[in-house]
Amino acid sequence: MNIISVAVLGTRGFPDVQGGVETHCENLYPALVRAGVDVTVFARRGYVQNSAYEYKGVKIHPLWSPRKKSVEAITHTFFGVMLVFFKRKQFDVLHIHSIGPSLLVPLARMTGLKVVVTNHGPDYERKKWGRIASTSLKVGEKLGSKFGSQIITVSRHIKNQLEVKYGRVCTYIPNGVQIKKPSTSSRIQKKYALSKRRYILAVGRLVPEKGFHDLMAAFSAINLTGWKLVIAGGADHEDDYSRGLLAAAVENKNIIMAGALNAQEISELYSNAGIFILPSYHEGLPLVILEAMSFGLPLIVSDIEANKELVENMDNTFPVGDVEALARKIELFAKDSSSNTCDEKLIEKVGNDFNWEKISACTLDVYHQAIKS
Repeated sequence: MNIISVAVLGTRGFPDVQGGVETHCENLYPALVRAGVDVTVFARRGYVQNSAYEYKGVKIHPLWSPRKKSVEAITHTFFGVMLVFFKRKQFDVLHIHSIGPSLLVPLARMTGLKVVVTNHGPDYERKKWGRIASTSLKVGEKLGSKFGSQIITVSRHIKNQLEVKYGRVCTYIPNGVQIKKPSTSSRIQKKYALSKRRYILAVGRLVPEKGFHDLMAAFSAINLTGWKLVIAGGADHEDDYSRGLLAAAVENKNIIMAGALNAQEISELYSNAGIFILPSYHEGLPLVILEAMSFGLPLIVSDIEANKELVENMDNTFPVGDVEALARKIELFAKDSSSNTCDEKLIEKVGNDFNWEKISACTLDVYHQAIKS
């Protein structure tokens, strides 16, 4: 069988670049390389090193793009599509991630390559976007769905929405997770004076749709003796919202803003947390929930569809945006000592259902379908 060669656009790059798409790509493409696929990722300078390099067999070529959130992704994708056009004989498939870069799917099809689109969710619902940007993202969703050779969605609810809206059959391939041994490091715990199983962990970028303002308000409203709240994540583009979170944390010595951390540091925090919370207003299929599950952590999540697709027990959810309900849930979980233990059955289930090797095999099948179409 001939080796399939794939070019990739729509990710900032990897390894250790924060973001769900970045984590997705960091795990998916090495798995595809292990399956015999030749993969070239066109990353963005400023998030990764400037010169070309390899990561676990994946060839990564950083391209320039402006560091301005409204134009960064589309500009980078345009340059990437142009480069792929001139190198089109080297590739069989162009794989584009997310609906912003999907604005250029019609242009990408003009390269003569088959274009696979992965829809990670309706980004236009995110609060950070203004009217023009939101409209552009909706157009990107439409163009990607209409002109992509094959469409992948990371969740069932996204698949259902796209099939109804655009009449295209989509392939559901979820995000995945690697089951890791608990970290034995204590460096981050010592740095922030954290006690094992006595801190709440939240992971994500400091953007409004993650709902960290609700989490901080709920935590500050209750008195949990001996507990701390750790939020691990930074802002790609510092703004009033991210600065507001950092300022609010200064008012409560038990709230730790740990910033963007590498994989080893995040693993240490997951390994020793007492509760994991995701209060999001918008998600595709949250990788951080899968990561928390892979460590067997007790979960509290907002009741949006993306979260409920992974967390079926309503006892683990609260109405999105309801700070009082979240505060009550935190108190309940913190006082229940039985909830502060690792769930080994959950770890096993997640490892079986969201395995990257299975996910890469399904993705390879989609590549074959695209080439045949």
